[in-house]
Amino acid sequence: MRHLLPLLVAVPLLGAALLAAAGRRLPRAAAESTGLVVCAATAALALVLLSGSSPPMVEWVGGWEPVGGESVGIELIGDGPSLGMAALVSLLALSALAYSWRYFDEPPHGHAGSFPALMLVFQGAMCGFAVAGDLFNAFVFFELMSVVAYALTGHRIDEAKAVQGALTFGVVNSLGAYGLLTGIALLYARTGELSMTKIGRGLDSTAGHGGPDALVLAAFVLVLTGLLVKAATVPFHFWLPDAHAVAPTPVCMLLSGVMVELGVYGVWRVYGTVFAGPGGIPAADLTRALLTLGVLTAVTGAVMCWYQRHIKRLLAFSTIAHTGLFLVAVGVLTPEGDDGAALYILGHAGVKAALFACAGALLDRFGSVDEHALHGRAGRLRATAVLFAVGGLALAGLPPFGTGLGKAVSEEAVGGPLTVVYVAVSALTAAAVLRVTARVFFGLGPPPEDTDAYETSGSEEEPETSGLVGRVPDTMTTVAAVLLAASLAVGTVPGFGDLVARSVNEAGSGGARASAAWTAHGVLLGLLSAVLAVAVAAVTVTRPRRPGAPAWTTPLRRLQSGHVGDYVAWVVVGATLLAGLALPGVLGG
Repeated sequence: MRHLLPLLVAVPLLGAALLAAAGRRLPRAAAESTGLVVCAATAALALVLLSGSSPPMVEWVGGWEPVGGESVGIELIGDGPSLGMAALVSLLALSALAYSWRYFDEPPHGHAGSFPALMLVFQGAMCGFAVAGDLFNAFVFFELMSVVAYALTGHRIDEAKAVQGALTFGVVNSLGAYGLLTGIALLYARTGELSMTKIGRGLDSTAGHGGPDALVLAAFVLVLTGLLVKAATVPFHFWLPDAHAVAPTPVCMLLSGVMVELGVYGVWRVYGTVFAGPGGIPAADLTRALLTLGVLTAVTGAVMCWYQRHIKRLLAFSTIAHTGLFLVAVGVLTPEGDDGAALYILGHAGVKAALFACAGALLDRFGSVDEHALHGRAGRLRATAVLFAVGGLALAGLPPFGTGLGKAVSEEAVGGPLTVVYVAVSALTAAAVLRVTARVFFGLGPPPEDTDAYETSGSEEEPETSGLVGRVPDTMTTVAAVLLAASLAVGTVPGFGDLVARSVNEAGSGGARASAAWTAHGVLLGLLSAVLAVAVAAVTVTRPRRPGAPAWTTPLRRLQSGHVGDYVAWVVVGATLLAGLALPGVLGG
C-alpha cells in the first residue's frame, strides 16, 4: 500500500494539468465537475491509506531507495499524523470546491478550468508537505503551496486590494521560505543528509558535550521561523488578516481551515524528528519558546478579533488566536498535548471553514462583510444565522463539538494558569462571532457609529457572484452545515479521540499511550467558555451605547498597518525573539 503514497500528490497535480490544458474547451459545469471528482478521489485515497497506516509506511519515490545508508531519493512518510493531515486537506478542499460551484461571476478570460486547477494544485502541495519525509522536498511543497496561495488570494486581479493582499502574502511568506531553505542548507552542510530521520541521527552522532553548537542553533531558528510564518504566529502573523480580507471565500476556508495548521504540524514534525535528540535543541528551550509565542499569539489574536468589524478579518484573527492555543499544546511536549492539538485542529477546521462559508453568503447576498453596515439586514437568512451562531458556540469549545474535545484534552495537558488562557481566548473569539450574529441577523444593539480611525470596514467589498444574489444558494448553507456536523462528529463518535491519540502517539511519542476522551473537568471548562462567550456578547449588544475600543489597544491595532515593509521588519523581530527564547547561548546561559 505504501506505493500509493505518491498518488496523494500526483492525482491532484495531474487533474490540475488536465484542467489547465483543456479548461478553455470544457463547459464550466464539466470543468468544475472534473475538479470535484479528482479532489474526491484524492480524499478517498488518503482515507484508505490512513486506515492502513499502522505500522507507518515509508516510500522512496521512483524506487530510489538508500544504498549503503546513503540516500538521494524523495522520501514520503505515511503515518497517522501525515495521512490524517492529507485527509483533512483533501476533505476541506472538496468542501471548498463544492461551495464554489458556479461561484464566481465568470472565469478569467473564459477559462473555466483555471480556478479548480489552482485549487487542485493547492491540495496536492499541501498533501505533499504533510507526507514529506525529507526537509528539502518539504520545502518544495511548502513553496508550491505558497505560490498557489498567492495566486488564489489575488484571483480577482481586477481589484487593487486583492493584488495588494496577495503581494503582502507573497513577500512575507517568501521571507519565511528563504529562512527555511537556509536552515536546511546548514543542516545539510553538517550531516550531508536531507531525510529528516537521517538528519536527526547525524546531529546526534556529532553532538558534543556542551550541547548544540552555533550552526545547529542557527538552523533551528531559521527552520522554525519559516514554519511559524506559515502558521501566522505573532509577530509573523500580519499577512494573514490582509490576505483573508481579499481572498475568495473558498480560499479562506482552506487558508484558515488547514494551511495555517500545517505550519503547526511542521513545527511538531520537524522538532520531533530532527531536533529532539541530544544533538538538537533541549526540550526546555523549545517549551519556553513555543509557550511564550503561543500565549502571545493567542492573546493578541483574541483581542484583535474582538475589535474587528470586517467579518472576514474578525475570523482571520480568530484563527490566529486558536493557532496560539495549538502551539501551547504542542509546546508542553507531552503525548496528551500532542493529542489535544490534533483533535483541536480537526474540530477547528470544520468550524472555521463553516464560518467563512457563512461570511461568503453575506457578501454575495448584501455586497458587504461589515458588521456595522449589515446591522439588522440579514434577518431573513435564518439558516445562515443558525449556522453562524452554532459555529460561534463551537468555537468556544462547547461540548460535544470536536473543538471542545481538543480544548479539553489540551487543557488537561497544559494545566495550571495556561488553562485560563484557553478559556479566556476561546470565549472572547466566540463572543465576537456571537456579537456579529446578534447584530447582523437579529438587529440587536444600538445603531453603528463609525468613529474609530483604526477599524477596517468591509462595506466596500464586491460580491463574488455575478451580482447580489436574491437567495443564498443551497450549496453554501449545505456545505457549512456538513462542516459543522463533521466537527460535531469529532467530539461525539465513540472511540474517535482515542483512535487519533493512538495514531499521534505512535508517530511522535515513542509509543507512549495517552487517553483522549471527555472528562468532567473538560466538559465544565467547555461549558464555562460557552457561557462566558454568550454573556460577553449579550452585555455588549444590550448596552445603550456602542462601546469604543480602549486606548491601550490603539498601538496594537496600529501595528496592522498594511505596509509590507513593516511586516518584513516584524519577521526579523520575530526571528530574533525566537532566538532569544530558544537559545540559551544567546542569553549567556
